Amino acid sequence: MSRPSSAGGAAGGLGAGKAAGSKHGGSGVTTASAAAAAAAAAAAAAAAASVGVSGSVAGSGTVSAAAVSLPAAALPGQSAELTALFECPVCFDYVLPPILQCQAGHLVCNQCRQKLSCCPTCRGPLTPSIRNLAMEKVASTLPFPCKYASAGCMLSLHHTEKPEHEEVCEFRPYTCPCPGASCKWQGSLEAVMPHLMHAHKSITTLQGEDIVFLATDINLPGAVDWVMMQSCFGHHFMLVLEKQEKYEGHQQFFAIVLLIGTRKQAENFAYRLELNGNRRRLTWEATPRSIHDGVAAAIMNSDCLVFDTSIAHLFADNGNLGINVTISMC
Repeated sequence: MSRPSSAGGAAGGLGAGKAAGSKHGGSGVTTASAAAAAAAAAAAAAAAASVGVSGSVAGSGTVSAAAVSLPAAALPGQSAELTALFECPVCFDYVLPPILQCQAGHLVCNQCRQKLSCCPTCRGPLTPSIRNLAMEKVASTLPFPCKYASAGCMLSLHHTEKPEHEEVCEFRPYTCPCPGASCKWQGSLEAVMPHLMHAHKSITTLQGEDIVFLATDINLPGAVDWVMMQSCFGHHFMLVLEKQEKYEGHQQFFAIVLLIGTRKQAENFAYRLELNGNRRRLTWEATPRSIHDGVAAAIMNSDCLVFDTSIAHLFADNGNLGINVTISMC
C-alpha cells in the first residue's frame, strides 16, 4: 500500500503486491570588453568585405543600413573564436540578441543584467540601455553550443533555436522526480535512483510488470500525494497519485506513471492504470512520461488518469484505493 505525504513534503509510500499466486508487483571573470566587441565587428567587416558588404559602427553600438554579414564560407575557421567574445562574465553562458552594453562597451546577458545594478566588468552604470547592433548581426551568423555541452550535448544552434532546444535537451540535469517542492536535488540520470534510495527511503519498490498500487487514507483533507516505484524490463517507473484542487472547490485525483529515463526510452513502453470494483471499471492507457517532463505538465493538461472524489469513492474500500498498474513494452 502507499501512504500519503503532504504536498510539498517528502514523498513516501508503501507498496503491496497482489495476493500469493497472482502477479506481483555553475569565480573568475571573462570580459567581453569594448575591444572585444570591436574585434568581433572588425572580423565581421573583414569577412563581409570579401563579398562587397560594408558596415560602420557608431559609438552607441548602432550600425548603418549596410549591415555586417558573415559569408558562410568564413564561419568554420572563425566561429569558435567569435563565439567566445559573446561569453557572459557572470554566468558564462552566451550573450544573445537583443544585446545590450554598458557605456564602456562591456556585454552581459539579459538574464544577468536584470539582477545587476552596475556593469560586472567596469562597475560603470548599465543605464541608459545601449543596443549593440553590430554584435547582434555577428551573433546571427554564428552557431552557439548548447549550454549543456559540458554534459555531453554536441549540438550548436542558431541563437533563435538555442533556448527552445535547451528546454528539452536530454543532457539537461534531472531534478528529483518526487512530488512537492521540498527536495531541490539535481543530478545526472544515473544518479536519480541512488538519490531516491538514499533521500526518499520510505518509497517502496515492487517488482513485476503487473502490480497493485494501494493508496491509503484517500479521504485526508487538502493536497495529498502517494508515490511508489515499480521495477520491470530492466527499468524503474515512478507511480504518482495526487489529490489537489485544479479548480477551486473541486478536488480531483491525478494518476500517472513516469519512467526514470529519457524521453526516447519512454517511447518504448506503455502503461495501463485501472480502477476495478463493484462491477465498475475505469481505465487509462498511455506512454509513460520521462521524469525530465515531470508530473505538473501532465496534470495541467489532464494527460493522465483523472477522476473526482465521487468516482474514487465508488472504487475505494474503507478509504483505501487500489489501482492496477500494468507496464508493457511497445
